Amino acid sequence: MQPSRPPAAPPDALQSAGAQAAAPLAEHIARAAEPLPEIDDAAFARAFDRFADRRVVLLGEASHGTSEFYRARAAITRRLIEEHGFTLVAVEADWPDAAAVNRYVAHHAPRAEEARAFHRFPDWMWRNTVVEGFVHWLRTHNARLPDPAARAGFYGLDLYNLRDAIAEVLAYLDRVDPQAARVARERFGCLTPWQKDPAVYGRAALTEGYAACEEEVVTQLRDLLAHRLDYAAQDGESFLDAAQNARLIRAAERYYRIMYYGGAESWNLRDTHMFETLSNLLAARGPEAKAVVWAHNSHIGDARATEIGALRGELNLGQLCRERWGDEAALIGFGTNTGTVAAASDWGGPMEVKRVRPARADSVERLCHESGVGRFLLDHRRDPALAERLAEARLERFIGVIYRPESELLSHYADAALSRQFDAWVWFDETEAVTPLRAEHLRAGVPDTYPFGL
Repeated sequence: MQPSRPPAAPPDALQSAGAQAAAPLAEHIARAAEPLPEIDDAAFARAFDRFADRRVVLLGEASHGTSEFYRARAAITRRLIEEHGFTLVAVEADWPDAAAVNRYVAHHAPRAEEARAFHRFPDWMWRNTVVEGFVHWLRTHNARLPDPAARAGFYGLDLYNLRDAIAEVLAYLDRVDPQAARVARERFGCLTPWQKDPAVYGRAALTEGYAACEEEVVTQLRDLLAHRLDYAAQDGESFLDAAQNARLIRAAERYYRIMYYGGAESWNLRDTHMFETLSNLLAARGPEAKAVVWAHNSHIGDARATEIGALRGELNLGQLCRERWGDEAALIGFGTNTGTVAAASDWGGPMEVKRVRPARADSVERLCHESGVGRFLLDHRRDPALAERLAEARLERFIGVIYRPESELLSHYADAALSRQFDAWVWFDETEAVTPLRAEHLRAGVPDTYPFGL
């Protein structure tokens, strides 16, 4: 599959490469930027048709709590699904939680005791009005397709929800192989005390009594996969769910064990798990399957172009996608200058709507702000001279679920080379916080526990 080529610029549309190279960088960005209409305008999503022939389109975000990033990703994804045959939406969320949403959008019945999706901190990251609206659109879209195989699914790539993953594997084996379920309960027994707070497991795993946990969960995964033909014959979709939950348990056990030591290894394990989950999903849907990924810029921008890769030895999902699929993967970052954001001050703390400080004078965000274009797409292929200038490392802002404006330089900025990190960059000069999902936002007639009940 060949990547689409950007349209050639008219001869008089740009100055000569030499003149551009001498111009102030903000002015160069202004000339190369493609202004975008409002997100709700159909032309907004059409601007991303150039990436429709890719196997994987990764859509980032500079924070986990900015409405425009979620709205833009939803609009682009709707078009890629409706017009270009994408059938996988894979998000930076835990597999068991997203699986509840997937059952809803696929018109499958909820489980007998369906857990409330996305109930862990930070619940606003996925329990917000934009995601809720997109999920209901996806369910409606799928209802129009007579062939279930053509329906688009919603999947989680992350590994944190150990408790629900264990419950899902055991529930599946109870249905298809009760004897195997009894064995699995014994194997998972060493993890039982830590399911509600698995981060504590890392310290406990240093003791000899818990050294066998890794062997037990790996053996359980191998046994489950060894019976894939028998189990999948009964219900292929349910087997995919159970197998991925078993992989999550294996990865989470190791993640929480090595997290105790700190360093790059836990980050690398997490992003490798997300990449392997994405690869498994594409393989399950067949060679023509195409996926859209929603994750933070720190995960979808190529780590090799950032200080976390160059100095800390960390890899990430975007890097692994480029290494596997080359030009068939499109890495698209999102940024903003100022506005408001939904974030906490500490891990596990309450959500607050915080004011985002204007970008630092020495950051790439300040250059975008000084371009004077309030909302734009920057396709690095369209202007090689600009791409070369943006290949120089500059400060770039990363806001996760925690935002501490008082220590912003140390907490939220890192060096990155924008044009090597991403294939394209989407800019919103001023943005607003996401609206967390509350009871008044739930739609009439939807069961209050499925999948976004309160």
